[in-house]
Amino acid sequence: MMKALLIDDEKLAVMHMEKLLRELPEFDSIESYTDPAAAVEAARLSQPDVIFLDIVMPEINGMQAAEMMQQASPGSDIVFVTGYDRYAIEAFELNALDYVLKPVQRTRLAKTLTRLSGRRQEAEAPEVPAEETMVGCFKTLRPYAVPGSSEVPAFRWRTTRAQELFAYLLHHRERFVAKERLIQQFWPESPFKRASTYLYTAIYQIRQCLKQSGIHAEIVNTSGGEGYTLHLGGVVLDVDRFETGIRSLGAVTAATCARHLRLSELYIGDYLADYDYEWAEGERQRLRALQLHHASGLALFLLDSGQTAEAAAQYKKLTLLHPYSEYAHLGLLQAYAMLGDRLAVDECYRTAETLFEQELDVELPLILSQWYTSWNAGEFAGGGNVPIALRSGPN
Repeated sequence: MMKALLIDDEKLAVMHMEKLLRELPEFDSIESYTDPAAAVEAARLSQPDVIFLDIVMPEINGMQAAEMMQQASPGSDIVFVTGYDRYAIEAFELNALDYVLKPVQRTRLAKTLTRLSGRRQEAEAPEVPAEETMVGCFKTLRPYAVPGSSEVPAFRWRTTRAQELFAYLLHHRERFVAKERLIQQFWPESPFKRASTYLYTAIYQIRQCLKQSGIHAEIVNTSGGEGYTLHLGGVVLDVDRFETGIRSLGAVTAATCARHLRLSELYIGDYLADYDYEWAEGERQRLRALQLHHASGLALFLLDSGQTAEAAAQYKKLTLLHPYSEYAHLGLLQAYAMLGDRLAVDECYRTAETLFEQELDVELPLILSQWYTSWNAGEFAGGGNVPIALRSGPN
């Protein structure tokens, strides 16, 4: 049995939604509010399973209200209910469970409940064990919050050299790295004895930093003191979880889509993107290619299955991570067209024009200009069929 909380400034809309929910056996507690502030406090006290929230309210923006709800009741799923569809992309970027247009129909509500039940089952069997700790390598080097813990102390490095050495050992995790190789990489101009002292000091600083952050990885001096091996122990890297998850799940299906979406959330930026580490470039490009392939397949599945707003959110993320990918821009144009959002299509096209013609000093890719011309001519009203180029995947 589940608890629901409803917020809508229109009394009749609240009553209609409450009536629909009370007819369903899944809910044993339903609270209704027209005052967003009172609803936030109620959510804080009752911690409902799901919150049905109107986006357009006179006193507060629905997106802001959703953020307040997430802070008050982090475990609650949010379903946006509104008479307007232009907020769909922003809703899914807030990780909303669903987006339902008024007037709410029983058949549409049934789809929402299917999603809700699936997410509740996943929450009961979380993928990350409570004893697990995580280290993030996407975009920036950081420790993850441990499930069940309120906070994990951030890494506090005494020197940038110690930070890079840790990243380097993490890059070569579970593998022996010779002392001479480390010295050549980080202190090539220093005499060997002095460089050895620098290395020992940096290793000590890393161990202290990991201890302070509660990361139980271990740096072991191996081969008679001739090098080091970083053992992760119970620590998991976001890059490993991302890659292992993609390969184990296989192609995106209705049964695996939710897990693929969670995997895609791990990729917040390129591998160690915030640092100018030349030695990381090969792995950075490999993971970039993997992410592009995965996100493209996921977005196309969402597009084909009618989850157009979610698909648009995925394509939008692709254009940010891969700004020079004509495939990403084409996907976003197609998704906006299928949503019927003409303003978004025009803005997306102008952004692509500026990027290619002004920043790269090249002509806009023909596939984009041809698509836009056809769309303006009304050759596929409402978005039409998905272009063949999207099905063939990125180059």
